This record gives sequence, structure tokens and C-alpha cells, in this order.
Amino acid sequence: QMQFVESGGGLVQPGGSLRLSCAASGFTVEYYNIGWFRQAPGEERERVSCISRTGDTATYADSVKGRFTTSRDNAEKKSYLQMNDLKPEDTAVYFCAALGPECRVRFGSWGQGTQVTVSS
Repeated sequence: QMQFVESGGGLVQPGGSLRLSCAASGFTVEYYNIGWFRQAPGEERERVSCISRTGDTATYADSVKGRFTTSRDNAEKKSYLQMNDLKPEDTAVYFCAALGPECRVRFGSWGQGTQVTVSS
């Protein structure tokens, strides 16, 4: 069964950086796009990025474009989210997930997520 373990979150000041990691297991990762999502308190979960199966293309939400970069290592079954120039509004729990074609359909259950808090 698909499983995801996110890590790398923490408390960071505005303008700082964090690198999140996602360890996937229980499936053939190269068959799926990988998305990063986040959910702030009282808000709906939103997708912030999606990277293609081979890692050659990625899309981003407008709110993070130019600041966040996603990557993946299929051999290690991992995905990463490099977050730079963090803002207080980036505060949320971050999750990763396996996505189908065009990053529309999500597969598997959510992991525990990793908390990112941006505050001075």
C-alpha cells in the first residue's frame, strides 16, 4: 500500500529557507507524478507543486512560483520541496502524494505531514 513520510519542517524566520523531504513506499514511484500539498489552519488543503514521473517538468501554485522548487529521486523513492524566501502565509502542514496524469487524481492515503511555521 502507498505510504508517505514527510520530514524537514520547522520554525523559520521570514525570508528563510527549508527543504522538505518525502519518502515513498509500497508502490512503483516512477509510475506517478508526485505532488506537494499544504493545509493551513482553517483552510482547505491546496496543491503547491507537481513534478512529472521523470522529474523533467514541474508546475507550481502561483503563490509559491519562483520561491519553491520540487525535485525527485526515483532510485531513492524520494521527493523534495526546496522552499526559499519563506513568508508567514507559507505556514501550514505540508504533505506529499502520488498523482495521476495531469496531476489531477490523487492516490493513496495522506501521511502525517510536516509542520512549517514561518514567524519572527
